[in-house]
Amino acid sequence: MARGGTRLVDLHQAAPMRILFPNPEGAEPPLAALVNTAGGLAGGDEVSIAVTLDANANAAVSTPAAEKVYRSLGPETRIATRLDVASGATLEWIPQETILFDGARLDRRIEAVLAPGARLMMAEMLVFGRHARGEALQSGSLFDSWRVRRGGRLLWADGLALAEDIRARLDHPFGFAGAEAMATLLLADEAPLEPLREALREAGHVATIARPGLLLVRWLGGAAAVRDGLGSAIRLVRSHAFGLAPVLPRLWTC
Repeated sequence: MARGGTRLVDLHQAAPMRILFPNPEGAEPPLAALVNTAGGLAGGDEVSIAVTLDANANAAVSTPAAEKVYRSLGPETRIATRLDVASGATLEWIPQETILFDGARLDRRIEAVLAPGARLMMAEMLVFGRHARGEALQSGSLFDSWRVRRGGRLLWADGLALAEDIRARLDHPFGFAGAEAMATLLLADEAPLEPLREALREAGHVATIARPGLLLVRWLGGAAAVRDGLGSAIRLVRSHAFGLAPVLPRLWTC
């Protein structure tokens, strides 16, 4: 935060990841667009992303398109993300979906560290195959880990591991029941969350307050329906929790 508004203080980037800064519209916070110039990630690729917001800053980070994880001949694709949000700051981490091609092997770890008074909306969507091309995820592996801490204490931990016989696990009626995609939205906010939970439920979303200061919403189903549901929930959170217009970032609608 500088001179009454959020400003970029430091930036380091290296291929294949680049970051662009589209002009925000109206009262929107600054938007950072993560761009993979390679068009996708292959087995053996490693990507590290770190975002830090100083006190009272406000920003959103998204992507201009879905991320693609290609079929691997053996090595995993590794993505490590670290989000640091200082007191009074608000971060929206809302990339578009990650598509796992058949045979993809992804190890993704997300760590968020929040100071007291910081706010974070974090949303991620995974698609199990290129369903628009008639391809489902038949083989490969997935390890997906989320860790969120506030003031040095663990606020939320979540993990998903799929490896051996991945298709059977995705099809199992007591597992993913054949779903094409899944998504999770997490809001860490020390303000009362009950009104937002009720607004989400009225809109048809399965929302819960997992613990004080932490709201969670999940989706499992067809890829188009999951994306629509996630987009609807993001709009509600932006409106009810952040006082922004109930719209998605322009990147989501281009």
